[in-house]
Amino acid sequence: MAGLRLGPLLRYVDWESGDRATVWVEADRPCRAEVRCAGGAGGGSARTFQIEGHHYALIPVTGLTPDAATAYEVLLDGRRVWPLDGSPFPPSVIRTPAVPSDEVTVVFGSCRWAATPAGEHDPIGPDALAALAAELASGALPEPYRPDVLVLLGDQVYADQTSKQVRRWLAARRDLREPPGAEVADYEEYTRLYWESWTDPEVRWLLSTVPSCMIFDDHDLIDDWNISASWLAEMRAEPWWQERVVSGLMSYWVHQHLGNLSPAELAADELYAAVRSAPDGTDALRRFAAKADADAASARWSYRRDFGRTRLLMADTRAARVLEEPSRSMLAPSEARWLREQALDGHQEGAYDHLLIGASLPWLLPPLIHDAEGWNAALCAGVRGRRWARFSEALRRRSDLEHWAAFPASFAELTTLIAEAGGEPGSGAPAPATVCVLSGDVHHAYVAEAVYGAKAVGPAEATGRAEAAYAAGAVGRVEAADPAGRAEATGRAGQAEATGQAGRAGGAEAAYAAEAVTPAGRAEAAEATGRAEAVYGAEAVGPAEATGRAEAAEAADPAEAAYAAGRAEAAEAADPAGRDAGQRAQVFQLTCSPVHNAVHAILRLGFRFGWSRAGRRVGRALARHAGTGRPPVGWRRTGGPWFGNQLMTLALRGRAASLRLDQARTAAGGADRGARRYGSGHSAAARLATADERELTAHRDPSLSGG
Repeated sequence: MAGLRLGPLLRYVDWESGDRATVWVEADRPCRAEVRCAGGAGGGSARTFQIEGHHYALIPVTGLTPDAATAYEVLLDGRRVWPLDGSPFPPSVIRTPAVPSDEVTVVFGSCRWAATPAGEHDPIGPDALAALAAELASGALPEPYRPDVLVLLGDQVYADQTSKQVRRWLAARRDLREPPGAEVADYEEYTRLYWESWTDPEVRWLLSTVPSCMIFDDHDLIDDWNISASWLAEMRAEPWWQERVVSGLMSYWVHQHLGNLSPAELAADELYAAVRSAPDGTDALRRFAAKADADAASARWSYRRDFGRTRLLMADTRAARVLEEPSRSMLAPSEARWLREQALDGHQEGAYDHLLIGASLPWLLPPLIHDAEGWNAALCAGVRGRRWARFSEALRRRSDLEHWAAFPASFAELTTLIAEAGGEPGSGAPAPATVCVLSGDVHHAYVAEAVYGAKAVGPAEATGRAEAAYAAGAVGRVEAADPAGRAEATGRAGQAEATGQAGRAGGAEAAYAAEAVTPAGRAEAAEATGRAEAVYGAEAVGPAEATGRAEAAEAADPAEAAYAAGRAEAAEAADPAGRDAGQRAQVFQLTCSPVHNAVHAILRLGFRFGWSRAGRRVGRALARHAGTGRPPVGWRRTGGPWFGNQLMTLALRGRAASLRLDQARTAAGGADRGARRYGSGHSAAARLATADERELTAHRDPSLSGG
């Protein structure tokens, strides 16, 4: 008699027809797995396939009713195995969208250690996924924030940091004194990680009733996976590594990747067909995984999902890397082409209102960290010689310097793609309302907004002191205003040296781009909103003329800073036609991590310092040392940093977008909106507390939306 070992996981719900879905299960023996919907309103079945002695099925569910919530059961060989007997949770349901739909709610986060067993103290606090499950099950979650999809952005399991329960299990299998020690070594051990993570009662129910999209990050394989060419060479020399990476990719394909695909994609997948048709699909999957590790271009882990008027592109930022200099890049050429094609597909016709790019690693970082990673990448490439290169490679690994900024060409390419997808002023193409990069990894949460301008060159923020302008790529002379009328700066790529007398009165700071000045009167002492702030592009300051002189834009009083009320918006000067940048989509970096993990106090201080003015100055010094110049986009943090176990919810309604950050908290007493009723041990007192809530598009003039 077949039993349910793991699952069910509701993975895919079709937003084009509203009548199809897929449900993933693991059984303890070969069988036919079936989904049966209440009232006969749809269903489906599939035979299990076998990998390394385990039995899985991805069940296609058809005949669903659009715009409905349909309860379902899971049967194995005709016997009901889900819901579990005595379950305190509501029935698992498949919620289908109205067709067509312009509304979707996306909950996302990354980095989740499996929670501790019932009755044991959890040193890192309550699990945000378990808290979300309790809120959802109790009906306490406001309807606008009920997730239509759960986006998990990496580190769903930790192959290199196992729990004491898993370590005891590993010790019963093999000698942990032999490499890889208490880390997982093979496919069977990977299955233990997924079992531990997905059998938590709250999380198991949540995954059964909310569709999910997943992508790996490093800890799904190993910390700093594919950080550099020398790292990869060293790992491939380890006798245990080949089995580890092959097993990691095999288990990811089974447990995470398959469910990301639509029924049409599954039907066209040759590997899936081969695995299902064989008595044992292990050899076929093993060959695929080994080839995928050896040749990144042989496999595509990235994928696209359309949720009505919202498009989600999940990008593989780990396996698809090119590590050899001088071609080092975050995405292999074929992956970069795929991302571009998917982002621009239907763009001229206004195919989407919101573009979401799921990248486990943040695109926009705290400015100090961004500059440090660019500096490190340049030194590793040899711009300061071999001695600096050796030092920088060791620092790269020790400090995890491997985000988009550590791949400067890829950062610039993604920046350009986002600008194009966001709509070029005057192009005639309807611009989306928002482009959002969803990321995790860094164990804190923040909101940053990008500003594109004709000469947008970096995370500029005036600090009340005169500083040299970074004229990246500029040649010759640039001029910035000071109290005497002008301060001359000689510019070359990566470094401009101020030669005039800059800003005594009020301490005005020269803008980072030669023509970029504050919109507040003169560039002597910008006092908009009580702070001197730089603008990232000459076009963003209204009537300021980009003529090789950084003239002050004579804005109407009171002058608006480029970032009013903590939001990144192009400043409106007296020129009524001067809101060029407003025609573009608003562009955000939304970072949320961890779901259930920890960050050391020293790292918290480091992240805070990375966003600070002093941190920016340190970053500029590093950029000057390496000659890296300024990045091709400006950004500013408008929310955070927040620390704790947390999730972000992005609610998209037509062309409007709102964001909410919820953190897991331990509830006081026993009357916590149903959290105790649905808890079972470690998360019995977990609840969600809203740390921030904001309208991302609240102040956008709809006449400039491009729609």
